[in-house]
Order: sequence, then C-alpha cells, then structure tokens
Amino acid sequence: MFRKIKLLITDVDGVMTDGRITYDSNDNELKSFNVRDGFGLHLLHKAGIKTAIITGRESSIVEKRAQELDFTRVYQNVRNKVKVFYSLLEDLALSPEETCYVGDDIPDLPVIRIVGVGVAVADAVAEVLEVAKYTCKTKGGKGAIREVAEQILKDQNLWNSLVNEIKFQ
Repeated sequence: MFRKIKLLITDVDGVMTDGRITYDSNDNELKSFNVRDGFGLHLLHKAGIKTAIITGRESSIVEKRAQELDFTRVYQNVRNKVKVFYSLLEDLALSPEETCYVGDDIPDLPVIRIVGVGVAVADAVAEVLEVAKYTCKTKGGKGAIREVAEQILKDQNLWNSLVNEIKFQ
C-alpha cells in the first residue's frame, strides 16, 4: 500500500499530539509530542522520504518541533489544505499517488481523499475513518506517525536495513 510513497504529510493536533491544548498561567500554549514519532520521521529522512506538516492552527511550538525533526516543509494557519497540498507537490515535483497524509478530523478529509494513501489515526472522527485507506492501531499523539513511518519503510523493504544500521553502530 505504501510502496510508492515519497512524501509523508501530517496534521498536528490530534495526530502528532493527542489533540489537547493546554495553557499555563501565563497563557503559554503547551503541547506534548511522542518521541517515537520523532524517531520514525528520522528513519524516513534517512530513507530519502520527505515530510511536511499542513495544519489549520499556528503555534511556535509546532515550528520548534518541526525544526527539531527536520521536516521538509511546514504550513501553519492553513484554511485550504488542498491548495497548499497541490502547491507542495508542484514545489517537490511529486504526484498525489506518491504522497501519504495522516489526519484525524473533518478539515483533513479533502486531502485524505486525493493522496495516494490517506491515513486515519485510531481515534479519528467517523468521517475520516470511513474514507482512509489505512487506519492506525495507534491513537493520535501516542505514536501514530511512528506506526505509519514503519509501514512505509516496511512496504518499501527499507525497515530491516535501517534498523540493522542503527543496531550495529
């Protein structure tokens, strides 16, 4: 299913996080990310697979995490995800069939419908679960991106060599 994938695109809230947004007493926004997702993204990059974020919200925390994880592109405060998606494909010279998008809620539906592999996290809303070609066993913020990264690398017969490379360093 993931053999042709050259680009993984993800939403943030509800996918890379559990969907909760917390504010401290100084109105600072807090988000928690799963470290396993980060390592999965690292392995994708080692395999030459690009990564992008397309999210409807804007947060300095997302920008910081995206920089830490070397995302290829980051788009925040996006109202029209399809427009940004096609611009991204043009920029990277890729086709929709070479892309995978991971989402959890209604704003993700238009892109999930047009990518090569649309993915729903385990706790996505019913509408997303209905149209996704792959549904994670893992909930958003609990390692769903890692699960997708593994599936991509396994379907492309790259997983074992990447793991062995790390095990024997």
